[in-house]
Amino acid sequence: MAAHQEKKLAEERKHQNMQNDTKTSQGQWGRAWEVDWFSLASILFLLMFAPLIVYYFIMSCAQYQCSLTDPLLDLLKGDKHLSDIWNRTPRLTYRAAGIYSLWVTFQVVLYLSIPDFCHKFLPGYVGGVQEGAVTPAGVVNKYEINGLQAWIITHVLWFANASCFHFFSPTIIFDNWIPLLWCANILGYTVSTFAMIKGYFFPTNAKDCKFTGNFFYDYMMGIEFNPRIGKWFDFKLFFNGRPGIVAWTLINLSFAAKQQELYGEVTNSMILVNVLQGIYVLDFFWNEAWYLKTIDICHDHFGWYLGWGDCVWLPYLYTLQGLYLVYYPVQLGTAHAVGVLMLGLLGYYIFRMTNHQKDLFRRTNGNCRIWGKKPEYIECSYMSVDGTKYYSKLMTSGFWGWARHFNYTGDLMGSLAYCLACGFEHILPYFYIIYMTILLTHRCIRDEHRCSSKYGKDWKHYTAAVPYRLLPGIF
Repeated sequence: MAAHQEKKLAEERKHQNMQNDTKTSQGQWGRAWEVDWFSLASILFLLMFAPLIVYYFIMSCAQYQCSLTDPLLDLLKGDKHLSDIWNRTPRLTYRAAGIYSLWVTFQVVLYLSIPDFCHKFLPGYVGGVQEGAVTPAGVVNKYEINGLQAWIITHVLWFANASCFHFFSPTIIFDNWIPLLWCANILGYTVSTFAMIKGYFFPTNAKDCKFTGNFFYDYMMGIEFNPRIGKWFDFKLFFNGRPGIVAWTLINLSFAAKQQELYGEVTNSMILVNVLQGIYVLDFFWNEAWYLKTIDICHDHFGWYLGWGDCVWLPYLYTLQGLYLVYYPVQLGTAHAVGVLMLGLLGYYIFRMTNHQKDLFRRTNGNCRIWGKKPEYIECSYMSVDGTKYYSKLMTSGFWGWARHFNYTGDLMGSLAYCLACGFEHILPYFYIIYMTILLTHRCIRDEHRCSSKYGKDWKHYTAAVPYRLLPGIF
């Protein structure tokens, strides 16, 4: 009798432990429930200083020929006051507000009103209605993938205007760059605040909401997993891809046009930046359906981090190389230019082929060949909030056998190439590689923390099989 009772108590403890493990997994899968002091300090720092960092970089180019040290030296020596710098900064204008409002409205129309037609005549392109990954609540959202189409239509109209209609100058973006910054900030804060209010009062899916009880953390990292208005307007997909990334190549083209206007030529460094970053942008939209399986969509909630970041941080700091080259034109030697091009193309090849291997493996459920062989993998299981058990396969061969995030390695090589195209006179254009190194390293750690909570002991088997994160043999 005592043995039977002891066995029953052991089973109850086991059941309780399983429930606790599941709760922990659910709490960490997507975002943590509790906020530690370091995370809160980091979030407060970003909320206070990220907008100032963006302003400082743009101001340093407009007033100090892209020197990051001269503004500080002027202030420390008393040669300038903050009011002097601020008074020389262009204000928000009706023209900039009109341009920005028309731009965002146009992208909303392209996103919602024109179903994708590119997949009907472009071999290999996946567009139209596609399914996303399973959310922590067990939901599978559908998306209208039409980013490539939006990019093509936008750029056809841009070049048609530049060559035929002349409704506006190709330098329009550069000429209104700082006034447009204020518009982007207004949209970023408006969207982030609306997303938080929506999460509290009318969420798209209440089971995919997470509240830590800390206002700043919830505002920064978001409450809703996939906030939507109506059936198709998905905040994550729209703001991650449009309007910021569609604008990326237009911004660079406007910078090139300004360089032509000021100096009578477009330097080979500006051409390299336009080409290499243009390849990256086109790759993003060509593989937009694949993007539905990335960390932004699969794990991050939508808050200030994504809302303001996509509206301000991305278009203003990811394009620093082109902006720098307007103020400080660089003509590269042949060997330097070829080296930058080769590094950029090699980085893109690694980035794309690594992601292609993963996508092929997922689409075929492992029934494919990677580097001429059947791929090796570790099978993992996880639970959603509704108690449904799912299974995943984590590949351990091909590029994914070299490192757990080898696609990030290729991304960093491409990022370095953009910076090297600007020469070595100033550190400002190298902010991008510094930032991307920090961002992607942090993403590695953040993603692996979530995967560890999601997959449990299966994740330990995977990390034992693929011990390195980014650099084989090093890290």
